[in-house]
Amino acid sequence: MANAKVIQAKQEAVEVVAAKLRESVTTVVADYRGLNVAQITELRKQLREAGIEFQVLKNTLLRRATAAAELTELDAVLTGPTAIAFGKDDAVSAAKILNDFAKRNDALELKGGVVEGRVIGVEEIKALAELPSREGLLSMLLSVLQAPMRNFALAVKAVAEKEEQSA
Repeated sequence: MANAKVIQAKQEAVEVVAAKLRESVTTVVADYRGLNVAQITELRKQLREAGIEFQVLKNTLLRRATAAAELTELDAVLTGPTAIAFGKDDAVSAAKILNDFAKRNDALELKGGVVEGRVIGVEEIKALAELPSREGLLSMLLSVLQAPMRNFALAVKAVAEKEEQSA
């Protein structure tokens, strides 16, 4: 009887992780070996503030969850101690926080991840981390949209000033 309860609990845990893999916009897998408690606490704090869930999970549980979520390509990076970050709102923030933390702490090693249902490697995570935030992108877009109007206004002002000088 107890054995059946344990198996059911494990199956439920696999389903929960599989659902997180499917629902997350960005998932980043990392090796946290060598980080001390203070460093992991700081990393968890940064991720929590950004609304990112960070868990240390067994690779066997993750492999079963990737099979359930049809992301078995991720199994190649599921070796050694594995920590996984689930970002549900922003595609960039999980990669950015973990990449920045890995730059400051050599012990944290990025392994791979999933972005919008597609398995990606370490280089793609690093490239994603270099992208500006959503607010930064919106600011750039606004600047691009305002540029033609601003240039037109400057041209009209220059013509008006030229006519005033010649009069």
